[in-house]
Amino acid sequence: MTILGLNAYHGDSAACLIKDGQLVAAAEEERFRRIKHWAGLPTNAIDYCLREGAVSLGDVDHIAINRKPGVNNLRRLAFVLRHWPDPRLMMQKVRNIRSASSVNETLERVYQISLRTRIHHVEHHLAHLASAFLVSRFEEAACISIDGFGDFASTAMGFGRGSGIEIEQRVYFPHSLGIFYSAMTQFIGFPNFGDEYKVMGLAPLGEPRYLDKMRELVGLQADGTFRLNLKYFRHHTDNVSYSWNDCAPEVGILYTDKLIELLGPARGERDPLEQRHKDVARSAQAMYEEAFFALLNALHRKHPSSNLALAGGCAMNSVANGKVYLRTPFRKMYLPAAAGDAGGAIGAAAYVLSDAGGQRTEDGGQTARIHLDDAYSGPQFSNEEIGKLIESRKEEIRNSSCDISRVLDQNDLCRRTSAAIADGKVIGWFQGRMEWGPRALGNRSILCDPRRSDMKEILNAKIKRRESFRPFAPSILRESVAEWFEQDDDVPFMMEVFQIRAEKRALIPAVTHVDGSGRLQTVHRETNPLYHQLITTFHELTRVPLVLNTSFNENEPVVCRPEEALDCFLRTKMDTLVMGNWFLERK
Repeated sequence: MTILGLNAYHGDSAACLIKDGQLVAAAEEERFRRIKHWAGLPTNAIDYCLREGAVSLGDVDHIAINRKPGVNNLRRLAFVLRHWPDPRLMMQKVRNIRSASSVNETLERVYQISLRTRIHHVEHHLAHLASAFLVSRFEEAACISIDGFGDFASTAMGFGRGSGIEIEQRVYFPHSLGIFYSAMTQFIGFPNFGDEYKVMGLAPLGEPRYLDKMRELVGLQADGTFRLNLKYFRHHTDNVSYSWNDCAPEVGILYTDKLIELLGPARGERDPLEQRHKDVARSAQAMYEEAFFALLNALHRKHPSSNLALAGGCAMNSVANGKVYLRTPFRKMYLPAAAGDAGGAIGAAAYVLSDAGGQRTEDGGQTARIHLDDAYSGPQFSNEEIGKLIESRKEEIRNSSCDISRVLDQNDLCRRTSAAIADGKVIGWFQGRMEWGPRALGNRSILCDPRRSDMKEILNAKIKRRESFRPFAPSILRESVAEWFEQDDDVPFMMEVFQIRAEKRALIPAVTHVDGSGRLQTVHRETNPLYHQLITTFHELTRVPLVLNTSFNENEPVVCRPEEALDCFLRTKMDTLVMGNWFLERK
């Protein structure tokens, strides 16, 4: 049985393929289009998944889409009758629903075939929950999905057991923690889709001086849910523009002038960052955490499990995620590598696999779930393919004062690379299959020495050119986490922020944020043996079991193909490029 999972006509469009009960491929469309958060029908990602699975679209048994047009229609109608939104906003929503509902027709037109496959529309938040619980190793878990909106809801809570998930409670449009956080992101002067992580990075530089005013925006309810004070928001009545088709997503201003009256002038994108903006960021993060933990604790009261399956766009708030064990009774948590809307592709496909009764295994048993312990499901390229590229551009590489060598022994490759890192070099590391999700996890990464206090400035000067307040993250050997961090947990997808032990912070200033925290990735020998070996070699050389890891890109989506990695290396001041066993080094 083959299942093609899609997130289409929304930001972070993506596709995945499950074949015979195994995930064989998953990738976001942005990596192929080279446009961040690309929205539309992910035809390039579909093509990749079909190639990887050696099937054609006509051979696919099921297509699962993480949207269910028509769900919650009675609530939609009741809302319209109460609020009567701008007709242009209503038409915009209708067009988007129609796009999602006609994916099969569009696929038939684009691929010029008549589909015989069965089409499944999976409710947005059910797909989110499935992307966490149904791919975890939990037999049972409390489940929650929190995001902006999907299928007229922003939050869904319930319980997963075995191969099933039951949603018991929802928070409906127009109330949304995702909308609150996005509105505050815009107010602080970060207007682009997906800029919320900048607020998280800025927050530790401020104080929660505006928290009381934030509580005027978000009201906590007795049942643990929340409501927005709608006079401060315009997403529900005004013509807030959204673009979701064949483009980088854009979202219009979400807040009203009442917010300016409450907090003072909004910051322009190019205006200087003042202490007031940092305090607003800290206050917004604090408000989000109050509401987030109220939801989680209410969920635990209903379902007192030790396990939590968490997904949705708000589950990308790694600062809040890192406090779950400190501020709730949960003791184990599964966060998918792509917690946002891209992950809905895997979630929808995993739900269909489960709903269909699973896939028969070789020993005659039945599996209704897949398990994702790593995120390496994207394209990969052989050393021969990389070598042909280097040969075709040898003159350009030589003219950039670069030496080219091939290191056939893996131990030598790790020793040479770790020595370059320890020497303060900036390394482009391109290995194996591309990561699924927004994080670089050691296959499409830029690696540096975490011990250097000036490494953030070096990286920003040579390549990243990003805001100075944004921290860089550590990849650490799983077996060393307890020694270096105050919490000891598995964080394979870099989705949680922990406090670094006080006595260790001065040793790794390049990955220690101003509040003493770090957004860690735990690296396992079983899931990424080469990356684990590289960090182990660096540990033997320096007595530090971690490296600075940031995404391999320069104001673009993370590189996918060797051509993009080489282009990024040549146009920046990166010192070394390691692709497969090829080693390029500037003299």
